[in-house]
Amino acid sequence: MIMITNSAQMHFIKLLSTQKNGTQIRLFIINPGTETAECGVSYCSPETVAETDTELRFSQFSVFIDENSHPYFQDAEIDFVTDALLSQLTLKAPNAKTPKIHSNSPLIDRVKHILQTKINPKLAHHGGGVSIINITDEGYAILKFIGGCNGCSMVNLTIKEGIEKELLTSFPELKGIQDITDHQYGKHSFY
Repeated sequence: MIMITNSAQMHFIKLLSTQKNGTQIRLFIINPGTETAECGVSYCSPETVAETDTELRFSQFSVFIDENSHPYFQDAEIDFVTDALLSQLTLKAPNAKTPKIHSNSPLIDRVKHILQTKINPKLAHHGGGVSIINITDEGYAILKFIGGCNGCSMVNLTIKEGIEKELLTSFPELKGIQDITDHQYGKHSFY
């Protein structure tokens, strides 16, 4: 679920040594599953631990996560990075802004979820992304590309061999995808 590196664990131990006995660490997300989601780390006194909190135990401390934030910390990583100029605690939670989708969610929301979690991270390596605009009555997902994908010479291959295969495998009720992007070559394009 959450990976906390050895250097981050040592940092937490050092911080906790200056606090009241019994104080632990709390991880939380404000507005989880939304575009405004923000991760946070704070001290957690014993009286603030709720029955519904998840406890992650380490050798010298525990981390508590509230039940609303817990699912959004999947694949999260906390590290403590030190270089010549500064030291910094980093918290990466790639799913913090991703809505939790269920099998009974509307098809457009399920497609949007696959685009956000599986397709866009790959396209981001090329400075691009894709979003769903609509699903037609005939069952076609209408997509629009942004960034480096707009004008990319490989966009047709990306559509047919990547995105369409992924979406049709995940959603057999779809008939295909249609791209409405005006693919004009420009400075933004990846080549």
